Amino acid sequence: MNSNSRAAVIAIAFFIGLGAGAAHVAAQPAEQVIKITAKKFDYTPNHITLKKGEPVILEFTTEDVLMGFSVTDLGVRADIVPGKVTRLRIVPDKAGTFTFFCDIFCGSGHEDMTGTITVVE
Repeated sequence: MNSNSRAAVIAIAFFIGLGAGAAHVAAQPAEQVIKITAKKFDYTPNHITLKKGEPVILEFTTEDVLMGFSVTDLGVRADIVPGKVTRLRIVPDKAGTFTFFCDIFCGSGHEDMTGTITVVE
């Protein structure tokens, strides 16, 4: 075996070894994604249950008008732009039931555009 062949065999063995070692590393679980549709004058779903301390991505879409999403008690808010996906990562730090609402005036039913997030231990 010439030196080039030996180098190739060593390189392949090295990479195979790395792959075997990587199999022992625990994969991180993917964060839960909850899809929420905002439309005049409703969020679907309008009730969400989360676990305290577990990160989650809220993924918003709307086809209507510019809307907002705000949960004052959890310190989160986002603009929801028509035709775009808005992703909001939250990690609830306290248990309870919290109201979310549209904080950008979107028409004559705006004040009823609410929902709840329940955070459990």
